[in-house]
Amino acid sequence: MLGVSRTRAYQITNSKSFPDPVAVLSVGRIWRADDVERWIKAHRRDLQDTEE
Repeated sequence: MLGVSRTRAYQITNSKSFPDPVAVLSVGRIWRADDVERWIKAHRRDLQDTEE
């Protein structure tokens, strides 16, 4: 969804502005798609879906 490297995704998801995960599992953290999409609209306009 973010269109970035794994390292950059780690940096983004650890920033204060990124939504908190809804669960932390042994395989990683889980976020609601709606929360991530809302964050993208607010912080990464270049990644917004243009078909809306």
